[in-house]
Amino acid sequence: MTQATAPVPIAVNFHLYKPCNYRCRFCFATYRDIDGHLPLADAKALLRALREAGAEKLNFAGGEPTLHPQIGELVAEAKALGFVTTLITNGARLDLLLDHHAHQIDWVGISVDSGIEQIQAELGRGRGAHVERSRRHAARVHALGIGLKLNTVVTALNWQEDMHALLRELRPARWKVFQVLAIAGQNDGDVEPLLIDRASFRAFVDRHQDLAAEGLGPVAEDNDAMTDSYAMIDPLGRFYGNHGGRYVYSPPILEVGVAAALAHVDFEVRRLIERGGLYLWRR
Repeated sequence: MTQATAPVPIAVNFHLYKPCNYRCRFCFATYRDIDGHLPLADAKALLRALREAGAEKLNFAGGEPTLHPQIGELVAEAKALGFVTTLITNGARLDLLLDHHAHQIDWVGISVDSGIEQIQAELGRGRGAHVERSRRHAARVHALGIGLKLNTVVTALNWQEDMHALLRELRPARWKVFQVLAIAGQNDGDVEPLLIDRASFRAFVDRHQDLAAEGLGPVAEDNDAMTDSYAMIDPLGRFYGNHGGRYVYSPPILEVGVAAALAHVDFEVRRLIERGGLYLWRR
């Protein structure tokens, strides 16, 4: 693939840090096969390379990105480069980040899979206070004028749940709903009891479809929709994709360039558009 024909990674998920304070049983970003993360200077160089390649929106993810020791500096750098900045977080150190960098954050995506504390704890999200903490974070994000997203993974423990009340309380501008995904080397050995079929996932989505009339309807992604539709970067600065239920990694982006690295995975802009990945993200 030549530079001229290489797809532009319009929106990038930078999973910049492996550590996490939670142990979600379904997590498909555990990076059991990776040690370490990019030094700050390299991480900033990676952001510049992505921006020069045409990337517009940068999602900081993990692990848990707020645990990264230089997350504030990286958010500031991304904003200075002109990115739309997003944080996908369980809220671990979100308050501290907002204290100093709220003006450089466009969106905060909070991961909430259930309105029931016991279900969240059974899934591995904390020990029984995750929903209440998410309520508090959502209120602060709204008060600061930052866009609020909600991310929900649908599993065997929550596919029959009715989340209308929680959605109406939190009122996210965007609600992403994912079918739990099995990835060898990431969540095997933990995820199997949580897997559901597409019909169960569809039942959860259909149950909440009426929320669309209130601007709260789910943006649904089953396992097929998630495949090859995300430009994802691992903590070592490599693009990666899901091939046959296992991650495949590119050479380091800073060594070979954005286009050459992206050519090693099957990211397709068409699939990003089909899953609703392009929206009015500039606020």
